[in-house]
Amino acid sequence: MSSNVETLGNLERRVSMSVPAAEIEKQVDERLKKMARNVRMPGFRPGKVPLKLIAQTYGPQVRSEVLGDAVQKAFSDAVRDAKLKVAGYPRIERKDVANEKSLEFSATFEVYPEVKVGDISATTIERPQVSVDDAAVDRTIEILRKQRTTFVAAQRAARDGDRLSVDFDGAIDGQPFAGGKAENFVFILGEGRMLPGFEAAARSMGAGEAKTFPLKFPDDYHGKEVAGKEASFALKVLKVEEPKLPELDADFAKSLGVADGDVAKMRGEIRGNVEREVAKRVEARVKAQTLQALLDATPIDLPKSLIDMEAQQLAERAAADLQARGVKPEQVPFTPATFEETAKRRVALGLVIGELARSENLQPKPAEVRALVEQEAASYESPAEVVKWFYMQPQRLQEMEGVALEANVVKWVLSKAKVVDKAIPFDELMQQS
Repeated sequence: MSSNVETLGNLERRVSMSVPAAEIEKQVDERLKKMARNVRMPGFRPGKVPLKLIAQTYGPQVRSEVLGDAVQKAFSDAVRDAKLKVAGYPRIERKDVANEKSLEFSATFEVYPEVKVGDISATTIERPQVSVDDAAVDRTIEILRKQRTTFVAAQRAARDGDRLSVDFDGAIDGQPFAGGKAENFVFILGEGRMLPGFEAAARSMGAGEAKTFPLKFPDDYHGKEVAGKEASFALKVLKVEEPKLPELDADFAKSLGVADGDVAKMRGEIRGNVEREVAKRVEARVKAQTLQALLDATPIDLPKSLIDMEAQQLAERAAADLQARGVKPEQVPFTPATFEETAKRRVALGLVIGELARSENLQPKPAEVRALVEQEAASYESPAEVVKWFYMQPQRLQEMEGVALEANVVKWVLSKAKVVDKAIPFDELMQQS
């Protein structure tokens, strides 16, 4: 077998391969003879089927397998001899060449780029400094109280924040339309779930009251059949319920998992949870800056094959996530092209991080991975069981190894760049996406 390599572009290569026809026929013959020892066919005893009949039945399949193996070996030998690192999968095509002694093929593919991490010594990384004071704990407790809001009947007119149960019936030019009618429909007044005109009509109405009012749908309304049109709605308020926050007492503490209802202990646990969340968000903000700094300092030619593969995987994960949420993927149409920019960034980061792991010996040690797993497990009721679960799931553990590697890369960047501590308000950090 012979081959040669052509350079088609920065990353694109083509290998031309020649596979001896006689060698292919020899291997096909050997495989068919081996099959003849055990193959079964109606009318023949095992091992007594004529070789000619076996060749007629299985010859094309066997020849295809032998040829595929031979071409793959020729390709592997060629890229090994040329010391090429193939990115993605090659496109193999047979050449239309009149040559009885050999079969000619070409394989077009991309190679991994050479990655040289740029200088980041002049890069400034801002490390947020955030304190968790009593006020921050109080605000968190208020959020937890609001999440446990209950509603009680209100003997008054509706106002923002109330929960309303209503019947409504809409018509356009006297004709009903899809989605224009509902019974015992529930919504929170002022949340913006309903159109402003609808909420304005319901505001100040009490239980048992009814009215008819006009409502013009916005021109850009998602329901195209009613967009820009004016409807007439008959509205009846069945119930008005006002929100009631739980008292800050032992029952509330128990609802948050503090078995003895000790409010002081609850505050301590909430403070600890908030501090852990703050630490995570600070780490995430610093990590985002460091990874962006690496990308900015290290321009790379990216193999399109890797981008396409990454985009495909992202699309498949998104589809699986939609299905897990009960949404049919076809209801939210997207293609791998939707994720192309994200895929480019992920591929580039993977190449840079891989180079740093190799050149700077940043591969995480088992103890570093273990520490991350235990940190992740700390927020669960049975940390030891969660740790055990991680180590019983190779894929999950591999993900944690990737997180540990990124953490080592972040440390390396911070050791090279200029790091400036910057105090920021608690609310600003918590509001970041």
